[in-house]
Amino acid sequence: MMVALRSARDKLWRLPGALGYLVVGGVTSVLALFAVVVLLLVGAFCLIGVGIPALPEAVRLVRPLVSFDRRRAARLLGEPIEEAYQPFTGGLRQRVATVFTDPANRRDFGWLVAHALTGIYIAIFAVALPVSALVQLTLPAFWQYLPPGQEFSSYGFTVDSWPMAALSFVIAFPVALVSLQIPVAARWQALAARALLQPPKGVRLADRVAALTATRAAALDAHGAELRRIERDLHDGAQARLAAVIMQLGLADQLHDQDPETAQRLVRKAQDTATDALAELRDVVRNVYPPVLSDRGLASAITAVAARNPIPCVLDLSEVGRRPAAVEAAAYFVITEALTNATKHSRAEGISLVLGGAPELLTIEIRDDGVGGAVETYGGGLAGIRRRAEALDGRMMLTSPPGGPTVLRVELPCGS
Repeated sequence: MMVALRSARDKLWRLPGALGYLVVGGVTSVLALFAVVVLLLVGAFCLIGVGIPALPEAVRLVRPLVSFDRRRAARLLGEPIEEAYQPFTGGLRQRVATVFTDPANRRDFGWLVAHALTGIYIAIFAVALPVSALVQLTLPAFWQYLPPGQEFSSYGFTVDSWPMAALSFVIAFPVALVSLQIPVAARWQALAARALLQPPKGVRLADRVAALTATRAAALDAHGAELRRIERDLHDGAQARLAAVIMQLGLADQLHDQDPETAQRLVRKAQDTATDALAELRDVVRNVYPPVLSDRGLASAITAVAARNPIPCVLDLSEVGRRPAAVEAAAYFVITEALTNATKHSRAEGISLVLGGAPELLTIEIRDDGVGGAVETYGGGLAGIRRRAEALDGRMMLTSPPGGPTVLRVELPCGS
């Protein structure tokens, strides 16, 4: 008996929260129905080729609704529900392929359909049951005050006498007991959300391994490309100049006794060529790891880069501090590449750059007021920025609607 009373008291205590959960679920159920209709319409248009460009965006737009229900269910259950989406990157073909290959999209659609078909009805019953219990409980107090000709009908009988009013009062108790099961219904709905939306065990780890494998391959490709660039710079620049120095000094040695004046001119020319070769070697070293990073830190290096940029830059470097060398080098090249891209393509009049973040995460946000429409293409500068970020287990986010502004945000973990 005491156990039953404690259980009823616990359910009564949780009743308002559960009722609110199911009512909000009714609202999201209507939105889910609308989302399912939109997705089906876009899918139908895809059959004739018209809706294909809109398909990734339609899937992207319904994700906040699913994420909202995922967070609500997690709060009710008291445990997180993992979210494992594959990012929409690359060209249209790759984004459309992600729509169909990402299991999370199929889980989202299944939840939207199930929630659209059931959520609104569960919400209606959740509201109707306690209201009905209150009405049945209080009906004996007001039925006799109803205007003549008006009768109150409920549960198949009409309350027009005291015996019927007493029956209504008795019925209120089983209805109230059923109403106490609303927290159980809310928990079932949350469990259903978890079952449909949470990835199976091991999928998150498998996705993580796949992502790290891909980023490792991209990092190796970027490293190989960097080595080839250094080799090319050395071969075409410093090596060629040093070979010219050797030839000029060899000729000067041969002409030393016959034509001292020409020999002296060749020596001066060799000296100038050696100076140029040294400058090129310094440029190569600077591109590998700018000395200013180790000497003066990331903030000073970025300030120097921004000062040389043709487009005026407004900097916010108040929370930078020193970071690991690999992170500072990646941030330096990300910013220089982003500024170069903006200078070439954005037609902007101003750029703002914010660099900071917590000690364990360096964040870079670059915003320009240009024409927008920036698109990541294979082998382009933005793709290189993404590779540099992902090589450090970071990420890049790009927002560039037509007409601007373009906002590039890069997050680089610092491993602390």
